[in-house]
Amino acid sequence: MKKYLLIGASAFVLGAGSMAYVSQQAIASSQPRAKTYRMLGLFGDVLNTVENQYVTEVDDTKLIQSAIDGMLTSLDPHSGYLDPEDFDDMRDQTRGEYGGLGIEVTSEDGVVKVISPMDGTPAFKAGIKAGDYITAVNGESVLGLTVTEAVKQMRGRPGEAVSLTIAREKSDPFDVKLVREVIKPKSATARLEGDNIVLRIASFNEKTTDEAEAAFAEMRAKNPKAKGLILDLRNNPGGLLDQAVGVSDLFLEGGEIVSQRGRDPRDVERYNARTGDMTGGMPMVVLINSGSASAAEIVAGALQDRKRAELVGTTSFGKGSVQTVIPLRGGIDGALKLTTARYYTPAGRSIQKTGIEPDLEVALTREEAQTIANRAYQFSEASFRNALNADEGKVRKGAHEPAEAPPESFDTAKKDFQIARAEDVLRFGSVAATPKLPKPTARMAEIVNKAKVAEAKPAATPK
Repeated sequence: MKKYLLIGASAFVLGAGSMAYVSQQAIASSQPRAKTYRMLGLFGDVLNTVENQYVTEVDDTKLIQSAIDGMLTSLDPHSGYLDPEDFDDMRDQTRGEYGGLGIEVTSEDGVVKVISPMDGTPAFKAGIKAGDYITAVNGESVLGLTVTEAVKQMRGRPGEAVSLTIAREKSDPFDVKLVREVIKPKSATARLEGDNIVLRIASFNEKTTDEAEAAFAEMRAKNPKAKGLILDLRNNPGGLLDQAVGVSDLFLEGGEIVSQRGRDPRDVERYNARTGDMTGGMPMVVLINSGSASAAEIVAGALQDRKRAELVGTTSFGKGSVQTVIPLRGGIDGALKLTTARYYTPAGRSIQKTGIEPDLEVALTREEAQTIANRAYQFSEASFRNALNADEGKVRKGAHEPAEAPPESFDTAKKDFQIARAEDVLRFGSVAATPKLPKPTARMAEIVNKAKVAEAKPAATPK
């Protein structure tokens, strides 16, 4: 709030000064402002025409709210307008309790796309996957709706049944029946895997740091001789920045965790860890995949750059931007969710679009290995048409054969291959010391397509 008050005060001072002195710069700046006023007049004309001539009566409030939301969503996929009801829902969600299905979604070309289901929720139990498209809710199409409008249709009273129509790559559309629940997911849980503790963080809400600390302490009490820690951030869609900082702080002995930088190069805010590693320096591996986004990437990037942990899995989602929620009239008129900065890892990396690459790339299944080798089926921040560009001009790694995938002899139904490889890294002491497996047999899409074209070409005719 203080930042916005300072901006308002500055605007007032500049305005008063302009009355006393009109410079050539002020005259020049009036020209684009006049264009803005003309376009606002055009908006008023369009609104008036719609009010008078549209085939049915319209709701002015809904039209204007939709126009505001359209303006913001045209900037990037993560900016938008929250009406008062949506603003309340968002606050409920960050508090860690709301009624719904438990799906993190976004919009891509007017289609609702799943970023990831949340652990233990109806969506998770129903088998909804990251990258799925939701095309209808209870038989009514949600194509063309904003994310906010689509989410409204999916949320409601606990106990009510909901039918989602899902479109999935290489599958015919199908319906999934779910029952709304009070979504009160525990954002952090832990379990023992042999001599290691697996700490799973599913999202970052107001309770995450406390829950993570308590879950680790419980497992440490059960096995005081635990040798290593696996921090599982796979399919974690992110959440609150302060909780990402808090979780990182649990494992670091001081130093920078993350910085965020706005439009003005001087507008830099740094977040540092305090002394005290709750594990006492326990060896650590972090698991990530393409569903690890935003706050999850802050934690992974901080622990990787600070050499506190090595990363196993696949490249993360690549959401390296910070959204600030700005209440309008104290929330009476809702709020703006506006991208105000990029965040940077301790080494100064902006991972916007590019994602964080693991130290040991490991596909969860042989099917995932094939997906990574086929550019057409990758889902990440870089797949959004209007995503912010990477600040450093970097590009996300394209289609390639992943370093490792489960061999034929590995039973993926009984064991998690990525966790198995994380255990190997802990056992051997580092990724460098861990014996590597043969590369998987996934074929890159470009190679497959070239082979098909070659087969389709007629044989040359001797002259």
